[in-house]
Amino acid sequence: MDLITVVCGIIFKDDLVLICRRKPEKSLGGYWEFPGGKVEDGESNEESLLRELIEELNLKVKIKQHFFDTVHQYDNGAIKLISFICETENIASESTDHDQLEWVKVSDLLDWKLAPADIPIAKKLIEEFKG
Repeated sequence: MDLITVVCGIIFKDDLVLICRRKPEKSLGGYWEFPGGKVEDGESNEESLLRELIEELNLKVKIKQHFFDTVHQYDNGAIKLISFICETENIASESTDHDQLEWVKVSDLLDWKLAPADIPIAKKLIEEFKG
């Protein structure tokens, strides 16, 4: 089974990070995740992330740096999730893929029902931002 490459943005505004809850009818419905999506043929990871965030959230961000990669095996296949630290001056208020958006403290991320692939990223973020 192929490994699907997915990108996500760890989007900061002030000291909060954006997480989004997947709509109930979607795969992993009800789980929270860092927003992003699949990398399309011919796109760089960064181009894909910028496109997905505009498509899903109408949100323009500045990618600051690559953060962390993780691979997770779901029942229907494996994904490689590549995360980037981003900043925005804008407010995301609605989403085409999600039914709720929340700005949360990094230290509170594991209090949310995160998608399994997003948990290692959240743990690494908490570890890095303690200091």
